[in-house]
This record gives sequence, C-alpha cells and structure tokens, in this order.
Amino acid sequence: MLRILVLLVATLTVAACSSIPLPQFPGVYKIPIAQGNIITQEMIDQLEPGMTRRQVVFVMGTPLVRDPYHQDRWDYVFNYQPGGGERGQERMTLFFENDLLSRFEGDFEPGEDAAWSQRGTSTDETESNS
Repeated sequence: MLRILVLLVATLTVAACSSIPLPQFPGVYKIPIAQGNIITQEMIDQLEPGMTRRQVVFVMGTPLVRDPYHQDRWDYVFNYQPGGGERGQERMTLFFENDLLSRFEGDFEPGEDAAWSQRGTSTDETESNS
C-alpha cells in the first residue's frame, strides 16, 4: 500500500513539472485578460495632424509608456488573451514635433475620412521624409 502511495505521489509530481499539456475539463470558464490601453479604429480616425498633447490624451487616453529620454514619443500598447485562447497585441506609437502631433505608426492606419487622408499625406510618407 505504501509503494502505491509513493508511486502515485511521484507520478503527480512529474506530471506537474512536465510540459505535456493536460486534458482540459469541459465547461471550465477561463477569464479573458486585457491589459494596457484599448485602441480602436475610431480613436485613430479622430487623430489629426497638429493636435496638442492634451487633445491626444483626450482622444487616446494616457499613454502606457512615456520614455523620459524620448519625450516626443508616446507608446500605446494593448495586450489581450481571450479565456484560454491565443494572446494578441496591438500597438501604436505617436510622435510629436514642437508639442504637436506630427505622425503615428503601428497596427492601425488612418481611415478614408481621417484628416491624414484629406491632407494628401499618409503616415508612411511623413515617416520617409524624416
């Protein structure tokens, strides 16, 4: 009886430390995890060249990362993982010149009706001129 108990404990210990995925229990709810700044296309479409930092914060919220060495760059990052699913990430980086929004880059593009499109320049063109 003692041998069976020792064998059972050893098996459970090895199984807990192994990288072999264990079967999932059906019907177990896993909480979706979201961290950072939620970024939507509507928010990106509201951005206009020449906006002040205060106006950008009103539209996008406080940036997740403000580098003290690069104060003209704001990074917005959103990480999400649906319950038990694949982890995803969205990011946007906004650049300022003379305290005014000059360009942005990341996982979103300005919409057709956005001020960036109406100006006749895209964020990529502005980026290549820098």
